[in-house]
Amino acid sequence: MTSPRDRSAPGRMRRPTLPPDLRPTRRAAVVPTLPGLLLVAGAAAASLVLADLLVSATGAAVSPLVVALGIGAVLGTLRAVPRAAAPGVAWAGKHVLRAGIVLLGLQLSLGQLAGLGWRGVTVVLVTVVCTFLLTLRLGRWMGVDPLTRLYVATGFSICGAAAIAAMSATVGGARGPAGRAVPGRGTTEPGATVDGDPGPDVPGDGDAVGTALALVTLYGTLAVLVLPWVVSALGLSDAQAGLFIGSSVQEVGQVVAAAGAVSAPALAAATVAKLARVVLLAPLTALVAAHGRRTARAVHGSVRGCDDGTADGPAGTVDGPAGTDRGPAAAGARRAAPLVPAFVLAFLGAVLVRSTGVLPDALLSAADVLQRVLLTAAMVALGTSVDLRRLVRSGGRSLGLGAVATVVAAGVALLGTLLLA
Repeated sequence: MTSPRDRSAPGRMRRPTLPPDLRPTRRAAVVPTLPGLLLVAGAAAASLVLADLLVSATGAAVSPLVVALGIGAVLGTLRAVPRAAAPGVAWAGKHVLRAGIVLLGLQLSLGQLAGLGWRGVTVVLVTVVCTFLLTLRLGRWMGVDPLTRLYVATGFSICGAAAIAAMSATVGGARGPAGRAVPGRGTTEPGATVDGDPGPDVPGDGDAVGTALALVTLYGTLAVLVLPWVVSALGLSDAQAGLFIGSSVQEVGQVVAAAGAVSAPALAAATVAKLARVVLLAPLTALVAAHGRRTARAVHGSVRGCDDGTADGPAGTVDGPAGTDRGPAAAGARRAAPLVPAFVLAFLGAVLVRSTGVLPDALLSAADVLQRVLLTAAMVALGTSVDLRRLVRSGGRSLGLGAVATVVAAGVALLGTLLLA
């Protein structure tokens, strides 16, 4: 006699049960990522070796992260990432990067922040806020799409590529399949609008991240060359030079290169100021996520009763920090996204652990080496989303926004340093 559980309902087909030897295994899930992970590991190793060779040959501080971004950008621009490697490259760009950011928290303690004093903390805070908000506002005026200007504002105000990736994890999760980032290949989201007016196709998350990464690399490299000359021309002290450079330059490696060209005391001050900016990544992502949730609720309310599931006019867009997704599906995805990504909270936890002083120096040194290796590998993966040809074809708007963000960050940091430090 057949039990009720075995009888299928009329008109319904029973789901076939796969034999144990055909069921998906954890090993089967890992295997597709191996080609990409091997590609990233090889490029990361090459970046570390090349950076050391450049340091030995030139005597200048060359960050392996910048070299890795360059190698990744070449692979992305030349479409040299095989399809078989795409899953592993994407995995490294997400999980390896997050692990590196968490370990980066072990390099900063609350005592170091206190050493900046209220004047130094004020300069850092005002520079971050002004750079982020003015870049968003001026980017909107210049006609740059919302995702790109959000990532540019984040990267230039906080800590370059790592901040861009963290912000992408915060606001990039609600896009549909058409907006999924594929290493080395851009995507677009047609039909998006800005302020309710039909505009050009808005780049998907992959293109926006790639553009922001390219701008951070380009203008950060220029800052390494220009800011030491500015320090010398203005006659800034070592403490002033460190605060100025640490508050304005994007990448940690670029800060080290620029401040190291001034003096060792300037480098020490710049490193602390830069890491203070990194700590502000957590509250910034939380504020942007909260703004996205409020906007998503407004969009969700405006589309109720619409047959096509979209909204027209200003209420039907998510402009600015919230991204460019529209419709109730995007709103629901946005509400489901965490207010602060778990790895950002883990980063703050690492800062607190370091602040207790219980970790031995040997462990901190090993963690520093490991986070450099992980971030170098992640920069290779992120760099593959850069398409320099697309950046050139897009015209001068994105390049102009990067220049504006650089000038705003340097100008506000310099003014604050002269007035308070």
